[in-house]
Amino acid sequence: MEKFIINGGHKLNGDIYISGAKNAAVAILPAAILADGPCILENVPMINDVSVCLKILSEMGADVKMLNKSTIQIDARHIRDTVVPYEKARLFRASYYFMGALLTKFNHAKVSMPGGCALGDRPIDQHLKCFKALGANYSIESGIVEITADRLYGTQIYFDKITVGATINAMLAAVKVDGLTILENAAKEPHIVDLANFLNSMGAEIMGAGTDVIKIRGVKKLTGTQYAIIPDQIEAGTYMVAAAAAGGDVTIRNVIPKHLEPISSKLEKMGVIIEEHDDSLRIIGSNRPYERMNLKTMPHPGFPTDMQPQFAALLTLSNGTSIITESIYEDRFRYVDELRRMGADISVDGKVAVIEGVDKLTGAPVKAADLRAGAALIIAGLCAKGVTEIEDIFHIERGYEDLAAKLRAIGADIVKREFPGPDAMRIAM
Repeated sequence: MEKFIINGGHKLNGDIYISGAKNAAVAILPAAILADGPCILENVPMINDVSVCLKILSEMGADVKMLNKSTIQIDARHIRDTVVPYEKARLFRASYYFMGALLTKFNHAKVSMPGGCALGDRPIDQHLKCFKALGANYSIESGIVEITADRLYGTQIYFDKITVGATINAMLAAVKVDGLTILENAAKEPHIVDLANFLNSMGAEIMGAGTDVIKIRGVKKLTGTQYAIIPDQIEAGTYMVAAAAAGGDVTIRNVIPKHLEPISSKLEKMGVIIEEHDDSLRIIGSNRPYERMNLKTMPHPGFPTDMQPQFAALLTLSNGTSIITESIYEDRFRYVDELRRMGADISVDGKVAVIEGVDKLTGAPVKAADLRAGAALIIAGLCAKGVTEIEDIFHIERGYEDLAAKLRAIGADIVKREFPGPDAMRIAM
């Protein structure tokens, strides 16, 4: 069993370089199935979710080559199998993107219900609604979703709620069908725009990505392409909060500052100094407690749910009472008990957490319940007094590339160590 061991209390100073966006990569990799030629993808983050996705592609018959540490070539022309390997599909949530890609390529897809972080009920009903509207039929048996179609055709789809996953799957499924598909009440996240740009570089005709109406005119053929994935806004935001919490002076490089505005604005309201440059942000921490703040998670361009736990860790050391309202996932506060072990004063009532600022946090043995919960514990450990041991770090490594090494480079005392114990490499369903 591997753990992160953090000796807190060290100020952070220096530069951190942000990797490619996890949420963009896990959509773009399955999209490479659609190309009638090799795709070269740059700025690919080497994280566990990406590794699983590449193994799925390889097992299905794609030729996958690592050209360097962050560049991958995928030639999917030899894929004939439309069944995604069951055990690997269960390991991460974004495996459902294979449904849309395989459906539009072969008119058939067979994928297990996806796994990943345990954040409560995240049904795929909106995904299935899209496939049906495009002309497909589906069945679910023993946790396996099978989708078939004689012919797919353009249509108009209105999402009952804003959903990133279903928006992406609808784009993938509609990109080669006959006619025009219009997606209304679509999600607007940066990785949706990145997927649209990738598909358009292959010859697709997608308009309006980044707005709530996306129009997709089906094309007959998509060619191979070379494309660089955008920087990860959540990784960048996590290190921004870490720099603020631990204090010091950190420059976050290889970012798109516009994508980080919902995060930057909240930090500045708390009293963090942020200097914006073309592709970097400088975070200057304070020696004094930050101001209390209320925040509510919302779909983009609102405050991202994936940054809520990290901000909670920062707010535990702020002045006064802060309130966090979670409007996206029902089980996003599973990290609270672990922060309480470290001395945080947090109470939860449904989707609302009330945080009373305390003078200090103290290191303790804690466990990561999911990806972003683990990031919150990392931040808490960096500013806590004493040693923090974090278990179940496989959750964290699903979405952060070389996290310990990047933090050590700016002055953190953090190492990854192997401890005797049962195999922890099981993803919570």
